[in-house]
Amino acid sequence: MKLKLTTRQLVTLAVFGALWGVVEISLGSVLKALNIPFSGAVLSAIGLMIAMIARQFVPRRGTTIFVGIIAMVLKLFSIGNIIIGPMVGIIMEAILAEIVLSLFKTPGMVACLLAGMTGSLWSLIQPFVTGVLLFGRDLFSIWLDTLDLGERIFGIDTSAAWLIVLVLVVVYAAIGLVSGWLARSVGKLLMARLPYFKNQNS
Repeated sequence: MKLKLTTRQLVTLAVFGALWGVVEISLGSVLKALNIPFSGAVLSAIGLMIAMIARQFVPRRGTTIFVGIIAMVLKLFSIGNIIIGPMVGIIMEAILAEIVLSLFKTPGMVACLLAGMTGSLWSLIQPFVTGVLLFGRDLFSIWLDTLDLGERIFGIDTSAAWLIVLVLVVVYAAIGLVSGWLARSVGKLLMARLPYFKNQNS
């Protein structure tokens, strides 16, 4: 897929991609250090919100992935050794959001809600993919970690595995929906108030 973008559009996407990358580098390190629950989902939601706002400014197919690639490259400058997982997360979230947004003619509220939810749910699924393929873990240990997370945060006994999974899916989906709602709302506000972003498609 070849993007034909003006210089202004490229600069716009680069700015938002850099913003996503800075959030991942700065806030990501803080959340990891504090060991805050659902930090991955929160980072995903913020990143997706930025990418979806960018998509409203430049509503062209492929632009969400473009923003994600910039953020992923900037993630290389993070402090620490484990950056492959977050980098995979960034690009996969961008790809999933792009797929959903591309199903709609324009990135309206419904499109943003679905894209945010889909991208956020990847944060829940990713350990089962990257843990096995990149870090040599087995699915059973990852599954046990997921159940332990549900027990630790929600107080649900690990024997009720189906309930833990259901609650986690609802929480991650809700975070994604909030991301989508904010993306659409903030995007409309910025488009209306910032003259620079008008006529981006001209």
